Amino acid sequence: MSKVIRNIAVVGCGHWGKNLVRNFSELGALACVCDPDISLAKSLSAKFNVRSVTFEEILQCKDYAAVVLAVPAPLHAKMAIKAMNAGKHVFIEKPLAMNSIEAREMIEASSESKVHLMVGHLLQYHPVFTRLLDLVANGDMGSLSYIYSNRLSLGKIRSEEDVVWSFAPHDISMILSLAGDEPHTVNTESASIIQPDISDCATIHLGFEGGLKAHISVSWLHPFKEQKLVVIGDQAMAVFDDTQPWDKKLAIYAHTIDTTNGTPVPSKASPIYEVIDEDEPLSQECKYFINLVEGSVIPLTDGHEGMRVLKVLEAASASIIENRAILLTKT
Repeated sequence: MSKVIRNIAVVGCGHWGKNLVRNFSELGALACVCDPDISLAKSLSAKFNVRSVTFEEILQCKDYAAVVLAVPAPLHAKMAIKAMNAGKHVFIEKPLAMNSIEAREMIEASSESKVHLMVGHLLQYHPVFTRLLDLVANGDMGSLSYIYSNRLSLGKIRSEEDVVWSFAPHDISMILSLAGDEPHTVNTESASIIQPDISDCATIHLGFEGGLKAHISVSWLHPFKEQKLVVIGDQAMAVFDDTQPWDKKLAIYAHTIDTTNGTPVPSKASPIYEVIDEDEPLSQECKYFINLVEGSVIPLTDGHEGMRVLKVLEAASASIIENRAILLTKT
């Protein structure tokens, strides 16, 4: 990464936004902060020695080349479009938008203003996941047959979005990358326990052309934290467990299934742990956005990738409401 200029504004300094403020400050790119809670914004501006400003001031100031939005999801489209129309590059936390109409409007604004729109699908920048992607792309896993992901914990329970929209975007993004395709069917089972019509637990089933299948289990009513992605191929199986120490986050199992007298018999192998240089995924993501603004990298999680994830989220919600599998067409 080349020497950066302090030209990035972070809007939203709360639960997750404060982590973005810290990372962009550590990378030397933070220019200012903004939050409707003025005391919070001023506290962070003093801590990181940057200005505390309003969103309108950010839009009007040419010194700010990019805006990072860590705001409630219903505000994503409106604020992102305003920023892009003002000529600002935009990094927006997941989900990209609340529906496909908003997402298309955001992509159009990005194109018309010739600025980048990047979605915060954090795990795409996780060194462990990028290593797993390489293993799949290089054929080390063989042909993939099944992928499943568990994202389970206790809280944070939201009211503006359900657990599917809050937790599943990361897993959908990873699975679509591993599959190299979009699913043609989405079927969701869910339970609303705390609040009516807001799913607290859900399982999303995805079917792909060619036979690959996947499922995602999400819950914010789970007694302990679990963030585990399992990839099953005909040559090996992989487990990305983000709750494990760094040297045990990615395990490769060279299990095989043999047939004896017409009966499938598994032959188990000990796990081999991949050696991967440790780095904070959020720092990697923030570096990528800085490089994107400077023009030194190509878009990875752009508006189009965000739209593909959004289509699955919409289908998952429709499946809950209609109690049936939803058929998708490719974008």
